[in-house]
Amino acid sequence: MTNIKELTVQLCGILHDNYYKNGSTLDYSFGIQETRKYYKVIMVNNQRSVHAFVDKNNGDLYKAASWKAPAKGVRYNLVDDIQKLKVMADWAGGYLYR
Repeated sequence: MTNIKELTVQLCGILHDNYYKNGSTLDYSFGIQETRKYYKVIMVNNQRSVHAFVDKNNGDLYKAASWKAPAKGVRYNLVDDIQKLKVMADWAGGYLYR
């Protein structure tokens, strides 16, 4: 069985690398906050915001609708699409739009 939390950590690393690859000098990081049903991917600078939600059971990746809830509709699945996300994912979340 695939460890969803490890894949979520890997996604955070992909987003972090993409942020610094684009030449930014600001201190920006990505982390995980665990809730009952999801892992929240959090962007941290001088404030915190939710980048995305990952379903803890199956690895489905959702765009954030608010601090507490994901938007409707699965965008990707970390188990199936992690290689695709290594190429497509950008720190600003444009890959999460349909």
